[in-house]
Amino acid sequence: MGEIDDAIERADRESFTREPPKTLKAQIGYLLKQLGSAKAVAQELGVTADSVNRYRRGARKRARADVAAKINDAVRQRWQPQVRKRRQKQAATSGGITVETRARFGYTAPVGTTDDGRFRRLTVHLPPEYAQRLFDARNTGASDQQMRGIIAEGFKEVYFQDGGSRAAGLSDVEINDIDYLDLDY
Repeated sequence: MGEIDDAIERADRESFTREPPKTLKAQIGYLLKQLGSAKAVAQELGVTADSVNRYRRGARKRARADVAAKINDAVRQRWQPQVRKRRQKQAATSGGITVETRARFGYTAPVGTTDDGRFRRLTVHLPPEYAQRLFDARNTGASDQQMRGIIAEGFKEVYFQDGGSRAAGLSDVEINDIDYLDLDY
């Protein structure tokens, strides 16, 4: 997963209306309901069906750290899909998406102006069409670099060019060396 993917995942988790199951037994129970069988859960987690049944019965109270992380990820990935879809649809149709980042921004500018990249801390609200493009790109398996390009294009239009009222000669904006990136919608 890339930085943009992680940021979308964090934003999705913030939209949960209820917390996902926390105990190992409850998490396995939830996955069994979602996937239908111990064999399917075992295949998803990379363990045996017997191990899944031991977790379900409570015979094993703890899973190895790597398996516990896989269980947690599998539960969070499936938890409240309708809430996630509703929040993403709202961002893509009316609300837009807020991007907060500290990164090095470089750009191509006309001769005689500075185009030196520098670190900036920005919080910019991008219009819904950028949210839609970002979600579409993620759903089609776009690379982190492609998703950065969508965000950079939004920053160019909204922040650097202020909707067309300045920096008209600015042709390209790049986001590099991201310290952190957070999304909210």
